[in-house]
Amino acid sequence: MSVTVRAPAKVNLALVVGRPREDGYHPLNTVYQAISLYDDVRVSDAEDWVVSVHPIGEVDVSVVPLDDSNIALRAGRALVAHHGLELAADIVIHKGIPVAGGLAGGSADAAATLVALDRLWDLRTTDEDLLAIAGELGSDVPFALIGGSAHGLGHGELVSPLSDHGSYWWVVVPSDEGLSTPEVYREFDRLQPDLDPTAHQADPVALVSALQEGDPDALATSMRNDLEDAALSLRPELAERIALVQAHCDAKVMLSGSGPTILGIVASQEDALDSRAALLEAGFEVVHVATGPVAGAHVVEYA
Repeated sequence: MSVTVRAPAKVNLALVVGRPREDGYHPLNTVYQAISLYDDVRVSDAEDWVVSVHPIGEVDVSVVPLDDSNIALRAGRALVAHHGLELAADIVIHKGIPVAGGLAGGSADAAATLVALDRLWDLRTTDEDLLAIAGELGSDVPFALIGGSAHGLGHGELVSPLSDHGSYWWVVVPSDEGLSTPEVYREFDRLQPDLDPTAHQADPVALVSALQEGDPDALATSMRNDLEDAALSLRPELAERIALVQAHCDAKVMLSGSGPTILGIVASQEDALDSRAALLEAGFEVVHVATGPVAGAHVVEYA
């Protein structure tokens, strides 16, 4: 028997970053939204743990690790350790989320693996325990379980669903070369040596209100990414790339999370498709159109 679970990419509508804590983590005040770019993870019983990764479309998976550092494999081991079991699985990832692009594709794989193995082995792990395991794996993994739109605190792992009455369209422009999230945070610290310790504590009230009202214009106005300057400092050519996207996209444009994927929020599917066509004509090799919010990790097949 095998179980396949689909998990979405995420965007940070707001990413407010504080000074690093004693444990090295940066306190965050963030608003997530799950969008319709997906990874599918299929799991089945095996004698030993193994993971493989296959691209969907033009996604480059060459840098995804296939050893014990793979986050999906770590998720599987963490789940069986939680239950005190000695089981192993073959984990097959079909990846449609760009790698190292600030869209939390690895976190999506971890969340999908947790759900898939829980169903495969009928472990009946409580939602609270799944979220706790997810939080130990990475900041974005709990949100990948929940999906929709949500508010994140701590280092992003304390997630609360938000009321969202809108449907939004995104133009998603990945980069050929990824960016290391730890490196971006280190550059953020270098650029912000005197950051106010309370800088991250004010909730993004205007953005939350825009979601409640389903207002894409107000949402666009309220979006914020504190890591963008650090990412641009490490990769100055991204500024020109953002300007080119902005020139062909009548929308708010910014980096997704730690980058280097560029996001534009537009008013409608028609606008998104028009922007995609214009960007492809301008020389961009890959441009995705996505909608949000969408559901978190969910089963799509038992076989």
